[in-house]
Amino acid sequence: MIKYVLYALAVGGLLLSCSKDRKKTKMALKKAWKSFENILPQFLTVLILIGLALAVLDEKTISRFLGSESGMPGMLGAVVIGSITLIPGFVAFPLAAALLESGAGYMQIAAFVSSLMMVGIATLPMEIKTFGKKMAVVRNLAAVVFSIVSACVIGVIL
Repeated sequence: MIKYVLYALAVGGLLLSCSKDRKKTKMALKKAWKSFENILPQFLTVLILIGLALAVLDEKTISRFLGSESGMPGMLGAVVIGSITLIPGFVAFPLAAALLESGAGYMQIAAFVSSLMMVGIATLPMEIKTFGKKMAVVRNLAAVVFSIVSACVIGVIL
């Protein structure tokens, strides 16, 4: 139901924008389409990889490694995987939902998503060049600690 409300709001906003300035609205839609075209190859690649991974890994395997029974080792493994993986946020959340449906635990998924969004092992060289080695390492270590703490909080709450 909520998605229909959001669609209606989006269409209403588009119509309002079009009534205010048709030329700017058309330009904005062209820019949005260009952005979509730029994101689409990455998005499709990640979706294919997720689909293959979920096809290969059955629910029992996912539950064993990332299920709530996996406890602290599963959570730490999720932090490591999230830290080294480079996936955009618009793919990470549907992936997290698919993993939850396949038997992963909330604490493990919280650890995975938070480390995925905040820790940047793959981008560390660029971060070192930009911010310096000490700052980059401190920021990433703080992000790892925060990922673990937030996952533990989620584990206690849920």
